[in-house]
Amino acid sequence: MKNSDSHHLLGLLTATLFISTSGVLGKYIAMPTEVIIWFRSAFAMVFLYIFCKVKKISLKVHHAKTHLPLILSSLFMAGHWITYFYALKLSNVALGMLSLYTFPMITSLLEPIFMKTTLNPIHLVLGTVVLTGLYILTPEVHFESSMTRGILFGLFSALCYSIRILILKQHVANFHGSMLMCYQTTVITIVLIPVLFFLDLSAFSSQFPYLLLLGLLTTAIGHSLMVHSLKFFAASAATIISSVQPVFGIILAFFFLGEIPHVNTYIGGALILSTVIVESIRSKK
Repeated sequence: MKNSDSHHLLGLLTATLFISTSGVLGKYIAMPTEVIIWFRSAFAMVFLYIFCKVKKISLKVHHAKTHLPLILSSLFMAGHWITYFYALKLSNVALGMLSLYTFPMITSLLEPIFMKTTLNPIHLVLGTVVLTGLYILTPEVHFESSMTRGILFGLFSALCYSIRILILKQHVANFHGSMLMCYQTTVITIVLIPVLFFLDLSAFSSQFPYLLLLGLLTTAIGHSLMVHSLKFFAASAATIISSVQPVFGIILAFFFLGEIPHVNTYIGGALILSTVIVESIRSKK
């Protein structure tokens, strides 16, 4: 049993590591952000389609009324990816990932609106802690600062991701995770086709290996492995474990990009991630 538990834990940590490569790749790839996201979606779509066919995972949407929520959640996913990569390019991997990781708290604050439940006062307290962490993260609080703009893009990315989660939770919670990712990457690929005609693609040949890594390792394999690993953990435990994602991202950025976070990043990041852990433990209780 212990060996089995260790195996599942290793799988979840591996999935978290793969997904955390989005920070380094998003910062490193020298192409327009919208083009990067198109290739990310297109490569992931192909891989996920093959994976679903091999594993005999149904790709059919049986109820017409679920098409609209799926499409809307896909558009928010596209918004999440695009603004997240803008955050990375405007600031750095540490600030981009940590500002994105406010999404668990944003989700908790938005959930009463979507699910028609009562707002728990503890979420207001944790939200204040998150805001404090963000304030500490921000080196210069003015819009002329690229760091400030990067954090704002990261927050908007977190908002898009939270809305996407809540739409899926409300309407299509029982769908297979790989099927959802295949559907969403297909929608994103179709919607973003126009960017191929208006933005610069000249760097494609030199950036192809990194685009392939982003589409396959980060998106398709990382998210598929994450979905599989989550079956063996409670949601709260999985959230706590996956909260090391920004830590992995910062370590990768140090080795591959030479980025060294400021001391404020550690303090603000610790406050933000602490709310994730507290909320996960509180929800389990």
